[in-house]
Amino acid sequence: MTQKETFSEAPSLAKVFVRAALAGKKSGSTLPASELVLTDHKVDRQHLMDYQRLCGFGVDDVLPHTYPHILGFPLQAELMARSSFPLPLAGLVHTENTITVRRTLNADDVLDIAVHAEDLREHPKGRLVDLVTEATVDGESVWSGRSTYIARGKGNPDAERGAEAPPVPQGIAAAQWSLPGDLGRQYAAVSGDVNPIHMHPLTAKAMGFPKAIAHGMWTSARTLAALGRSVNGPSTSNVWFKKPVLLPSKVDFVVDRSQALTVAGLRATRKPETEHLVLTLETAH
Repeated sequence: MTQKETFSEAPSLAKVFVRAALAGKKSGSTLPASELVLTDHKVDRQHLMDYQRLCGFGVDDVLPHTYPHILGFPLQAELMARSSFPLPLAGLVHTENTITVRRTLNADDVLDIAVHAEDLREHPKGRLVDLVTEATVDGESVWSGRSTYIARGKGNPDAERGAEAPPVPQGIAAAQWSLPGDLGRQYAAVSGDVNPIHMHPLTAKAMGFPKAIAHGMWTSARTLAALGRSVNGPSTSNVWFKKPVLLPSKVDFVVDRSQALTVAGLRATRKPETEHLVLTLETAH
């Protein structure tokens, strides 16, 4: 039976990451039967504007496609940092993300954000788990997201890999972006996600990366923002994270709008064969 826990304010991500770093090894084959709920969340317009500017969205009262994700992420991290969660938060890598916006949301909407974990499963390179986030307004489901994480380790070579990502569009870039070395710290200041791999080259090296890397949800938000204002209305996006974006760097934004389903991607400017993400978008007509 699901156990619902309510929060009047989001957990501190800094405290959650410290707790996760101090935790010992984890193991297990079951997920906690907990649903964490942030109730009656009122949007801070300054925070919304800071997020919109950093991710390239237009500055207004409309909530960006990805904005509810950062409201729910502290609940995701809180759940994953607990001893009852079978995978270590510090070792999890965000591999895929799906978002469905059911209606246009604005800064006057008062949101309830609920998070639970489901579908712990084997993968050829470890184990996968989904963190599901649901946003409601007055009991109406208005937004949902599914974040898939992998804990790398001994996997099952016969396990399913999941849905295959479409190819990144080829051809001339529609835009090129120069990403500064402190982008991870800028996004952390807005999102609260202070994972060491994003904050500084030294802390990233301690976690096995040659440099600090951009947050995956910044790269997906920036890609969606480049597709236009329709992404913030009723729509569904799917993103597959491929190679991390090392900071600083230059990336190419590429897009294919020739089909009913828009496909966009990010690739390294200097080495176009290095693909960072691919994303599909379906909007309501």
